[in-house]
Amino acid sequence: MKQKDIFIAFFRSGILGFGGGPSAIPLVHREVVLVYKWMNDEEFSDVLALANALPGPINTKMAGYIGWRVGGFWGMMNALFATSIPTVVLMILFLTLLTAHKDKPWVAGMSKAVLPVAGVLLGVLAWDFIVKSRKTLGWLWGTILILASVVILEFLHIHPGILIAALLISAIVLGSKKKAKQEGRGQS
Repeated sequence: MKQKDIFIAFFRSGILGFGGGPSAIPLVHREVVLVYKWMNDEEFSDVLALANALPGPINTKMAGYIGWRVGGFWGMMNALFATSIPTVVLMILFLTLLTAHKDKPWVAGMSKAVLPVAGVLLGVLAWDFIVKSRKTLGWLWGTILILASVVILEFLHIHPGILIAALLISAIVLGSKKKAKQEGRGQS
């Protein structure tokens, strides 16, 4: 039953995630966090951050890890297959159609419409993470981190992978210090 759920979850996100990773991330989030509850929002954001830091298509990296976590080796293979097959089939089909009808105005309009839709999906997901971050960081620290990230990425031109790695390391260090501090209080 779990393998069937893994296949359905990643097949749906694979077939509906037209436009690549940015449009598929909110769909994977919905399946993994809201529908099947294999992870919570914090765990999903950690997986997303790590997947962004690694090279390659984000959807397959996330499918591989989540499939492994939920269903072991066969879960990973199942999730990768379910994510990849719709892309391969649709790519062959759409590229054949686009090549045959590339001079028609409706094809150009359809191609231009993909970008704003992906932008809105990513914006909604980002806003959801911002709202949920107030529970762990608070509005002040959340806003400071967002503004600092924008400055680092846009004005200092630091690679996003370096920023994500630095934030992950600081979260691990601060989390272990906080845990040690709480354990010290518990022993007193």
